[in-house]
Amino acid sequence: MSTVFYVQASPRGTESFSIAAANAFIESYRKKSPDDEIITINVFDRDLPPFDGKILGAKYAILHGRSPSEDQKEDWAKVESIIEEFKAADKYVFAVPMWNFGLPYRFKQYLDILIQPGYTFQYSPEEGYKGLLPDRPVFVAYARGGSYPRGSEVEHMDFQVPYFKTLLNFIGLRKIEHVIIDSTLGSQQGAGANLDNAIRKATEIAENF
Repeated sequence: MSTVFYVQASPRGTESFSIAAANAFIESYRKKSPDDEIITINVFDRDLPPFDGKILGAKYAILHGRSPSEDQKEDWAKVESIIEEFKAADKYVFAVPMWNFGLPYRFKQYLDILIQPGYTFQYSPEEGYKGLLPDRPVFVAYARGGSYPRGSEVEHMDFQVPYFKTLLNFIGLRKIEHVIIDSTLGSQQGAGANLDNAIRKATEIAENF
């Protein structure tokens, strides 16, 4: 039995295009693998520790081999619990909307907690940077109000897909499949057709996930 960790990065619930496509993927996956465990979180509902000066003080005390205070140990334990929850999964599903050409701030906060040296990546002069997660399957449903096709004059404005793919690769996750729902702020008919196409593709990908 596998554990699928499903991360929703939108606060819009049933109104979210990315969640709609990711949910369709999950439904198709459940039919294929009914015994697998699926853990769903929404980063806007989670009690995420603020990655502020206090947390950074704890991080660098531990990273540099100093003795952290009891408060710092307690603060860093919250970070470690979130990282361990993520690392315990066998497969990953994400619903990720575009905000201001990039990722939602709450999702970025979650990623800043996850991506830590010694936990999800390491560095050595011999090997450089190396991801510490086994290369497990990943599915991502992306949604964005506009369209940023390759080769177009607006392609460079897409900091959503390239950035998140870079982060996943950085921690060792390279088996990535995705769908994109473009132009969600266009006509209702056009946005609906784009969602339908993404859902169809998502359910197909789930068959071999």
